[in-house]
Amino acid sequence: DVQLQASGGGLVQAGGSLTLSCTISGSTFADYSIGWFRQAPEKEREALACISSGTDGNTYYRDSVKGRVTISRNKAKNTVDLQINSLKPEDTAIYYCAGSSQWRFPGPSPSLYDVWGRGTQVTVSS
Repeated sequence: DVQLQASGGGLVQAGGSLTLSCTISGSTFADYSIGWFRQAPEKEREALACISSGTDGNTYYRDSVKGRVTISRNKAKNTVDLQINSLKPEDTAIYYCAGSSQWRFPGPSPSLYDVWGRGTQVTVSS
């Protein structure tokens, strides 16, 4: 079975940065487009960023985080990373990575992703 795992969360002060990593087992990242999502308490899950499968590297970013968030494939670590800068208390949430084997560039639609990893908690203190 293909599994994804998000890691790198923690407690950070406002204004700080974090890099979250998504690792895959049972397959390779080349076969999957990857999206990062988050869900805060009592809020709906929202897509933050997506990177296409293959080598073209197309990306999608949620308007509200553009300029603060970067998604990238780290070939050395075999991960898909999400760097978040200028963290705000409202960024506090559980962050998930998800993969799509069917869609080259699924964008922000959760229904287009078929593999979901366990999340990692990010808490931003003011």
